[in-house]
Amino acid sequence: MTDREDFLAWVQTTLYEAERALHNGNAAPRRALWSRNEPVSVLGAWRNAYGQGELDRLFADLGRSFSDCTAYAFELQAYDVVGDMAYTAGLEHTSASVDGQPRTYTLRATQVYRREDGEWRVAHRHGDTVTE
Repeated sequence: MTDREDFLAWVQTTLYEAERALHNGNAAPRRALWSRNEPVSVLGAWRNAYGQGELDRLFADLGRSFSDCTAYAFELQAYDVVGDMAYTAGLEHTSASVDGQPRTYTLRATQVYRREDGEWRVAHRHGDTVTE
């Protein structure tokens, strides 16, 4: 399997499962996939975070906000792997409750990854709401 194929398989399984868990209120799988090395950052659709402490608070807050995910799909539009760095760009289609209110929305999401000790870790995320 090539680096690109291996990375894509990880995105379609491990990363997907962590995102689905987050939208069901469990932030731990997402946090486990994020780098513990600086820098890390989120330019989020709802909130930004820089550094480990802010990232921990952001993911904990998101875990408390989300529940009852009825649908989550990541429409991958572009990705690449160059050495120990990779990126994904795509659309996240989600139906879940946010603070107890059912919502359906799409985010544009771009993420940057680093391979650390042989494992892919997320280092940066940018997400914004798609408006029609």
